[in-house]
Amino acid sequence: MKLVLVTAVEEFQKEVLKIFKKANIENFSSSDIDGYKNVPSLLMASNWFSAGKGGNESIMFFSFTSKEKIDDLFNIIKEFNNNLETNNPIKAIVVPVERFI
Repeated sequence: MKLVLVTAVEEFQKEVLKIFKKANIENFSSSDIDGYKNVPSLLMASNWFSAGKGGNESIMFFSFTSKEKIDDLFNIIKEFNNNLETNNPIKAIVVPVERFI
């Protein structure tokens, strides 16, 4: 068993749900998050509203699942990201689970 974490901008929520279904990952959770990218300080200094919210509305999905389903998930995400026209790819990581009850 492994833990897979997937993050995406909020606009891709429906697509991520379809990707999980296609990978046969039926049990998962999600949470709304703010995503940030480090911006060079010169750009921040030129922003009149730099004290305002700088994050992008994003979403994180996570699931405890098998390696085989994660392999399928990663292949589907790679295919999705290869066809993107934006600079906001879906990201995924896998964390091994040493023990669980």
